[in-house]
Amino acid sequence: MKIAILLTDVDDSAFTHSFPNDGEKFANLLRPLRPNWSYTVYPVKDGIFPADISRYDAIVITGSPASVHDDRPWIPRLFDLIRTAHARKMPLIGACFGHQAIATALGGRVARNPGGWGLGVTTTTFERHLDWMNEKYPQLRLYCAHNEQVVELPEGAIVLGNDPIAPVSAFAIGNHILATQHHPEMTPDYVDGLLDYVADDMNEQVLEKARLSVRDGADGVKFAGWMVDFIEAAAIGRKKPARRRIPAMAA
Repeated sequence: MKIAILLTDVDDSAFTHSFPNDGEKFANLLRPLRPNWSYTVYPVKDGIFPADISRYDAIVITGSPASVHDDRPWIPRLFDLIRTAHARKMPLIGACFGHQAIATALGGRVARNPGGWGLGVTTTTFERHLDWMNEKYPQLRLYCAHNEQVVELPEGAIVLGNDPIAPVSAFAIGNHILATQHHPEMTPDYVDGLLDYVADDMNEQVLEKARLSVRDGADGVKFAGWMVDFIEAAAIGRKKPARRRIPAMAA
């Protein structure tokens, strides 16, 4: 399998550069599960896009401190890519900004979280499981860092999971789109550093709650298993031969 990972993180700080970029984080998350897959990171936030998405078996869109509402030239181009992938029923996964970008590009709506920042670890309750999910986890603890959320789903989307701050914390469209508001790719050391990095800009109560929430870790590897299940099932579905029509017998 060839996976294109679209890097949307616009943070150019020393903190960000002290860790693998978000595209590399996703490759590092998936590689232990599928070491024979290839992972190519495209910094779309710098205007660098795949020349031909049909060369890939699946696309992953990362998170970002950017907003889908920002006036950045690469965002409309990303929306066009999402719409093209959707039209082709190409396997597409979005996390945080990627989740919001997919929803927006396909006619949904993103707005500020009424409850403010989601930060640290949150528990997503999955009330719906699809056939390709080989493990039916009722809940997953995932890292989060967002102050916007999907408030209207695009046509054809179904909610898979919810949590107290993001009622649409995971959704799917058909068998070719999977999106989560959260961050399966984040690691404990990165999140500890992130909380220190944003401390001066955060309400003290939000920050303390976030620090307490991360103590028991998160289930990113379990979600990665779902990502692999999803990509493989979608790829198999796309390669199924069309059913032959049997001509009607003459009476």
